[in-house]
Amino acid sequence: MQVTNTFCVIPCVLEKIWQIHPNLNWCVDACGASAFWPRWKSPPMWPSGVGSRQPCPRESALRRAAVSGNINALPPHHVPTGRSVRVFICANPDDTEAERNALKEHVYPKLRDFCRENYGIEFQVVDLYWGVDPEEWDSPDLQRLRMKLLEECLKTSAGPCFVGLVGEKYGSIRVPGEVESAEFEMILDAAVEAGLDTHILEEWYCRDENSVPPAYYLKPKAQMLKNYQNSMESSSAAKTKNDKAWRNVSEEIKRIFRTAVLQLQEKGTMKSPQAKKFLCSALEDELDFALGKQTPAFLRKCVCYIRKISNFDRFAKIPDMTRYMDIVVGGDRIMRNQESYERLLKVRDEFIPTVVAASNLRVYSSVTHCDMKLGYSQEVESHYVEGLCKQFYEDMVDIIQATVQQNFDTETDPLYDEILQHLSLCKNYAAHYEYKAETLDYVQEYVLPSKGSRMSPLVVYGGPCTGKTLLLSEVAKEAYTWLQKEMGPETDPVVVVRFIGSSLLSTDLRTLLQSICEQIAINYRCLIHFLPNKIQEMRELLINLLGESSFHRPLVIVLDALEQLSEADEARKLWWLPIHLPRTVRIVVSTLPNKHGILQKLRNLIHDEGYYVELIQRDRKICSQTLKQQLLGVKRKVTSGQQIYVNEALAKCTLPMFVNLIYREVVHWRSHKDVDDKSLCSTVHESIEQLFYSVENKLGQRFVFRALGYITMAKAGLTEVELEDILSLDNIVLGDVIVATYLKNPLRISYDLVARLKEELEGYLVERQVRNVTLMVWANRHLHLIAQKLYLSNEEDVHQMHSLLAEYFLGAWSGGRKKIFTYDNNHFTSLNISHHKNPHQQSHEKTSSDKYSYDRQTPEQPWVFQCNLLEPDIFFVNHRKMTELVYHLTRSGRTDDLMFGVIMNFSWLYTMIKIGQFEKALTDIDLAYSYTQEKELKFLATTLRSIKVKVLKNPASLSAELQQRLLPVVTSLPKLRHLLLECDKDGPKYCSIVPLHSSMDVTYSPERLPLCSSYMQIVEILPTLAPNIVLVALEDGSVSTWDVESRQLLRQIDTAKSVVLGIRLTTDEKYLVVATTKNTLLIYDNHKSCLLSEVEIKGSKHGGVAGGVAFINGFTLSTHHALAWLEASKDVNVIDLLYGWPLYQFHCWYEVTCVQCSPDGMYAFCGQYLNTASVFHLGNGDKLATVTSEFSGGFVKSILVLDTLNQMVMIDNEGSLSVWNTKEITNPRLMEDYDCRGDDSEVVGIELSEDQRSILICKATSIEVLDTKVWKMVEKFKAKRTERFVAAVLSKNGQSIVASMENTSSIFVWRRDSGQCMASLIEISGNIVKLIKSVHHNLLLSVASSGVLSVWDIDIITAMSNIDKTGKKIQTLLLSGREDYLFTMDGSEAVHKWNFNTGFIETIFKHEGIVENCVLTSSGDLMVTSDDKSSQYIWQTVTGENIFRINGQRISQLLITHNDQFVVSLCEQNASRVWRLATGHKVCNILVTLQHALITTANTFLVGSSKNKLLAVSLWSGSVSKKFVCDDGITIVNFKLIPDCPDCAVFITSTETVFIWNVADESVCRRVQLPTNFLKNLEDFQISPNGKLGIVSKGDENINVLDLHSGKLRLVHAAGIIWRQKLSRDGRYLVYVCFRSCDEDDDAGVVSNLIVMRLADGKSIGTCSLYKTPTFLSLCQRALNIIIGFEDGSIGTYTVVDRVDAALKIKIATSNSRQIVNNASQKVRPKCGNHSFKTVADCVWRESTEVFSRDSPINVSDSGEAESTTPTKKTELLQ
Repeated sequence: MQVTNTFCVIPCVLEKIWQIHPNLNWCVDACGASAFWPRWKSPPMWPSGVGSRQPCPRESALRRAAVSGNINALPPHHVPTGRSVRVFICANPDDTEAERNALKEHVYPKLRDFCRENYGIEFQVVDLYWGVDPEEWDSPDLQRLRMKLLEECLKTSAGPCFVGLVGEKYGSIRVPGEVESAEFEMILDAAVEAGLDTHILEEWYCRDENSVPPAYYLKPKAQMLKNYQNSMESSSAAKTKNDKAWRNVSEEIKRIFRTAVLQLQEKGTMKSPQAKKFLCSALEDELDFALGKQTPAFLRKCVCYIRKISNFDRFAKIPDMTRYMDIVVGGDRIMRNQESYERLLKVRDEFIPTVVAASNLRVYSSVTHCDMKLGYSQEVESHYVEGLCKQFYEDMVDIIQATVQQNFDTETDPLYDEILQHLSLCKNYAAHYEYKAETLDYVQEYVLPSKGSRMSPLVVYGGPCTGKTLLLSEVAKEAYTWLQKEMGPETDPVVVVRFIGSSLLSTDLRTLLQSICEQIAINYRCLIHFLPNKIQEMRELLINLLGESSFHRPLVIVLDALEQLSEADEARKLWWLPIHLPRTVRIVVSTLPNKHGILQKLRNLIHDEGYYVELIQRDRKICSQTLKQQLLGVKRKVTSGQQIYVNEALAKCTLPMFVNLIYREVVHWRSHKDVDDKSLCSTVHESIEQLFYSVENKLGQRFVFRALGYITMAKAGLTEVELEDILSLDNIVLGDVIVATYLKNPLRISYDLVARLKEELEGYLVERQVRNVTLMVWANRHLHLIAQKLYLSNEEDVHQMHSLLAEYFLGAWSGGRKKIFTYDNNHFTSLNISHHKNPHQQSHEKTSSDKYSYDRQTPEQPWVFQCNLLEPDIFFVNHRKMTELVYHLTRSGRTDDLMFGVIMNFSWLYTMIKIGQFEKALTDIDLAYSYTQEKELKFLATTLRSIKVKVLKNPASLSAELQQRLLPVVTSLPKLRHLLLECDKDGPKYCSIVPLHSSMDVTYSPERLPLCSSYMQIVEILPTLAPNIVLVALEDGSVSTWDVESRQLLRQIDTAKSVVLGIRLTTDEKYLVVATTKNTLLIYDNHKSCLLSEVEIKGSKHGGVAGGVAFINGFTLSTHHALAWLEASKDVNVIDLLYGWPLYQFHCWYEVTCVQCSPDGMYAFCGQYLNTASVFHLGNGDKLATVTSEFSGGFVKSILVLDTLNQMVMIDNEGSLSVWNTKEITNPRLMEDYDCRGDDSEVVGIELSEDQRSILICKATSIEVLDTKVWKMVEKFKAKRTERFVAAVLSKNGQSIVASMENTSSIFVWRRDSGQCMASLIEISGNIVKLIKSVHHNLLLSVASSGVLSVWDIDIITAMSNIDKTGKKIQTLLLSGREDYLFTMDGSEAVHKWNFNTGFIETIFKHEGIVENCVLTSSGDLMVTSDDKSSQYIWQTVTGENIFRINGQRISQLLITHNDQFVVSLCEQNASRVWRLATGHKVCNILVTLQHALITTANTFLVGSSKNKLLAVSLWSGSVSKKFVCDDGITIVNFKLIPDCPDCAVFITSTETVFIWNVADESVCRRVQLPTNFLKNLEDFQISPNGKLGIVSKGDENINVLDLHSGKLRLVHAAGIIWRQKLSRDGRYLVYVCFRSCDEDDDAGVVSNLIVMRLADGKSIGTCSLYKTPTFLSLCQRALNIIIGFEDGSIGTYTVVDRVDAALKIKIATSNSRQIVNNASQKVRPKCGNHSFKTVADCVWRESTEVFSRDSPINVSDSGEAESTTPTKKTELLQ
């Protein structure tokens, strides 16, 4: 693959190696250009030249300037492709409303999608009239903003930038917003001279002395129109009245200006250019600005659409037509305004054609004919609009494709993107560096080279808002120029700038140093072979790279805000900062003086005070002078009276930011403004708040609250378009700002609001480039903190806003999905909201509301933008979604969206791996787990870690790798189904192998927590409701609460050195009760770990232990009570947990052995000696009943309460049980007695299954499972003589038993139905001495002898038992004709029938001997087998019945004809036979010995080899009909029949010759000679169905493709040593299994790889790792399904889905593995049927005859076709 370098394509590389650092090599290309390709990076995922245009020299120059830090050489808005496509719409608002609405609704969204998908950039249209109140269209502020944005679009758009929509209307002249005093007074005089009443001008315009020169400005409309209002009118009526008044005023102002200016122009007093601004319309002004004096190249990015309407003048009288033309009213007549029309013609028919003649400007002119009656009717307009929309889309796409370059630089090169991010911030900050000071000169002097020896870094420090960042930005910007001026123009400095904390890579020390090293390496032509793993080595690498600077190429590194470094790697200790610098290296750093002690650490490292610069408050006079200069720069000043208050403010604070904030305030002061000492604030903080409040006043409080809130809460900032989209989704904002007439689709806020917000906060809300987008962010942290305090203080609002941002980045309202808009009737009136209160508190309460749904036109949010569907690996990453979505989902608590929208999304996982963010993906999964505690996420993270090496090497294999691991556990972890479905949907784009059934053993490691040095010290362990929290009681009297995952001790209770006997938790975990040897119960508040009460337990008067002290024998808890009893005591003490006092004692007949409470906490069941139990009422202490089992020899070991069945079960110490019906609690009735006294072993554990259907009794030597429906033992597992069980538990579904044995360190899993041990999990910490089951989360806690606690997930453990295995390696595998069942032989006496869809064994066919051969009929209904006991069997595969058995001869090979009529039994010693399957009758004998025989497709011949001969034997006579004999000494190595040529065979001889032999003609059709020694290691030989291709496998790493027609041999290199290969039936694909090369790194247990190759292009279209040793490979004939048999007796099934196949069909849905994905209840394991052979043979073969027993012949049901090719009729034989 050709690699396009950063600067040029390198034809050759000459390496020079200096022994400076082992990681460094320098290389210089032949042209002397810098060459850099990091060795540690994977090759680029985008091939060179995928874009529509090749990189231009200008791009290379820009890139070179960016990498070397030459900021002044970069254009104002430099990002690789321009920041976005921004198109300005120039039009009259009223006559183009239909066109603009149609474009907005139908065209702009499509163009936006086009730009995002093909170029990864935004498409934005600037139409400031859309969504704005029509009464504001001629507002001077709006017109000024339009011109500003027009200029921006022309300068910054990456593609098309201007569209003019010109109709029949010229538009009115504009109301001037501000006029210089000389001009205004001249116009006023001319108006008076013309006899006009100028009273209205004097009323509406006011002189402003603060303007330089003085000017008259139009007073605010809102202020002036108050005079017209009546306080009694409604708000809507007042608005109507105001609008009418303003129309009259504006028309009068325009008339006066027009008349006066024309008069002045006639006199020659006012020149035409001066008069033009008063006389031309906005349309002409914008067209002239955009198209006049532009270069032809620029004009290619502009379009004009001209709509002419023929004979339009005659329709002027129709009222609706006044929208489309300029009119004048003369008396009762309405006529066209000829003056305006002439001006229109001058622009439309003269100016635009002149521009076209000199350039390539696109202009489309259309002539529309009106309806004779209705004029320019809606129908006529709709027809024009439809055509315009189509043309507009085509033109935009055409211009975009011609001007925008598809640029993948920032996708493939994270370093380049990082450099651009910091350079864009640097340019922004430097632009606001207004306050030149001595400090800059001092830094400049430091940066310039000196004659001295080594230098140290320069430290700039100062408090917040002292201008550190601005100063360092100015230094970074000017350093390049300073050094060139000082050292000559041939000097080529390198400037590296980083604003620490502003990007992800600059926050962490490791990534910061790495990116700096990479940037230096590029500039100094260094090749880093590998990056150091240790951070200390990274510092060494940096120091060595610093040594590469020279006087020709000096190096300057600027690091702003050291305090923003994260704590990782002890970064804040500054051990990594180079202190002694080479003569040509300068490092400038900045920090706050009192943050993290960084300045103090710097002083310890750099002792010379000359290297420290402190930024302090400036002199007031200098600040005042600076402020004056700033104001004059924008033609403003302040009056002497106002200056007094400015000076007062500057006396309080002279910080640069404060001065700038004063400037922002006073620049808007008018000379007549009343100013006092409260007009200006005294601190930066207050000034910022004041700035925000002023913006709220201008733009609306709700809008500003939400807009600035969204920008502040976004993780990395928001783009303009995103902010517009998000605010359009926010009903609170829409309800406040939307104009009532704009309640239609699409419902969006007007862009004008966002533009005005940006303008108001210019300099504070700055832009920064990240990837291909420009984000709005706060200029400094101070602004961010104040915005957070003002706009993100209400938790409910913050949650709602995070949720809306999450919805946006999820794409919840994209694709035309409509969102309900709720508004109340007061939203469209003026809103009186207090300044300092949160406005949202009022808007939540809506009294009357109407609900409508509208399309908000938000874009789709895929994880990647796919440029080409046929090349899925060429894409732009949706970095905005990657950055923001997880952040907002976690903060809004949308855990389901987090889990299924992100973590369980295959596209997200694949993209993260593809762009090198594997570790970030794991971090996000861990984060999601911390929020949701879903065990699926934990398992997924473990799974991804286990396949890390594999998927990083080959990301395309991700789907297959995940499916293999997730399919076995999906029934236990059902939430993984979503990810499996995602893999099915998107995985085949990258990997064509899709696992259908996986038999991969689940790799699982538990969480481990060392508790103490020996298990003897552990008294008790309790699991809790939280899956990772456990309570541990130790001998020393401590009770600890541990987090097993983080291994953190959360809480600890010390029981005053009492020895703990046991601990219990109430079901709600409110109380923790501890029993001690002092015979006390300590009752604790579990959450606060505080002792609530201590209660002493007393025994009965006559009880107790003879001659000793009786300790507490046991205790249990109910909902509100604790029940405890002493050793040898007949009394049970009942304690109230709430108050901590004893209530009463239960008096029993015998000594108490156990107590169990009912789940509802009403009753207590007390077990005693002599198998007696008493029932007590917990509420009042009454004894309700006493029952005794007939097995009265022992004592009650345990009591189980089956509340669902109203039953109580008493289990004694020998395992016998009695079942009592407790429906009538005072009189329990005996239902069942179960005697187990024959077994001497003691009961060690009892468990009731979750569904209460099974009871597990674990004894020392056996495990019994009882069914509670019939009360009988259904399973019993016995231990070997020397083994004893420690404990056993049931799985959640009750299908498996998990147990541990004495003196072993393993946990065993048994299947209940088969008794097979499915898994053995080793506990590495030592022998397991205890098992505890947590019923809350189906977890198993094991304690090892070493005192280590392990937490196992039973769901995952039992998932292992879902995999069926025969126990022996699969030797042969046959597939039924319908491909729904498969049959395997494994060298045992059984044939196993598997369900292809489920992967389960359904039937086992048992034989007398070891099965050697097996064949199936085409339907699969009949199976013929033979064993080593000389028997043949015919089986009915559906019922499992052995319907026929033949004894007498040992068979070497079985074959069945293609019509299912006859079976061929080949013998090596006796005569072989052809016999009829339907009856068992012989057809003929075959006397020759054949090997590897095959039956021709016409069922005519049996073809087989015999040493040097290839023989074709007639199936009807048994004689040799055709033969091919090789010369002496030549043998036949292998042969195959060609499926599509019934009479042709292909065979290879030992002389490396391939023959194609026609069997019928006994002629050789073709002969191909292979290379010498080619067949030395021949292992396999495959032929395509048409006989054109042969695939030869020799057991090496090559695939040999032989063209049998031309004789050409093509070698294709495989991924490893080929073990088996199979050619698909259509000959298009080769499936092979290869073993990994020995020199490869261990891929987490990968044994071999399954690979599918497309033979047409030799491309591997799918790879899947195999983690078990394969023993058999089979390929389905119909669908391209692969079946692999493994060494452990399991099978794996896969399907191939080639995405380039025109007839693409996902066959996944047919697999039950995917059916369980859709519906969990469908996966029900069938009962495996065991069917045995017939003991008596139906037929015995002698040498040449057969003897049938009983009624001969035995008829066998026919399974094949009706036809028979033998002369004898089938019907006669069956009679």
